[in-house]
Amino acid sequence: MFTRYAVFYTCDPASDLGAFGAAWLGWDSATGTQVPRPVVQGVDVGSVTKAPHKYGFHGTIKAPFRLGPDTSEAALEAAFVKTCARLDACPLQGLHLAQLGRFWALVPDGDNAALQGFSGHVVETLDGYRAPLTAQEIAKRNPERLTDRQRAHLEQWGYPFVKQDFRFHMTLTDRLPKDQSPPVQNALQQLLAHTAMPSHIEALTLMGEGAEGRFHQIKRCALG
Repeated sequence: MFTRYAVFYTCDPASDLGAFGAAWLGWDSATGTQVPRPVVQGVDVGSVTKAPHKYGFHGTIKAPFRLGPDTSEAALEAAFVKTCARLDACPLQGLHLAQLGRFWALVPDGDNAALQGFSGHVVETLDGYRAPLTAQEIAKRNPERLTDRQRAHLEQWGYPFVKQDFRFHMTLTDRLPKDQSPPVQNALQQLLAHTAMPSHIEALTLMGEGAEGRFHQIKRCALG
């Protein structure tokens, strides 16, 4: 039994991008094992990836949530499989390295509209399996800093950045001080220089957060 669940996009474990992500973040969510970090001159990779480490390399589709009191992991997994069977692959048009605020991530090339509709469908379809947020969980989202629409999303869907506010990204670092950012950017550019990027989201992964705080892949399911 896991403490929380989520739906992520995770790379094909056999892909170069998947291998890069597992090594860079030091956690392979597919095998549930820690992975040696790459040795990068001038960058302590472990120290700049503490926050994303426990999630593994992923793009969030439905953010982590506690399971509702009237359901079960088996019921959630069955609903997840049905949802994947009814979804077509979503165009991704490739990914590129970008700085979002103070952290680095891979973000999609081109328009985000298809991804917003795709993720929104998953959020809606599986939301009946989510436990309502506690007051403490709401406070962690700093609702005073959210827009009115984002606060409404938080109340209705348990996460503020859904629907029109969804921005697909695959986090690569913590929020970094300005002086740490250039060497990390340079290291990522070199490591990703010859790595093929996906053109579609062709599968989704049901995730579970273990007692140790790391996320594990429960089931990776092809779409359609």
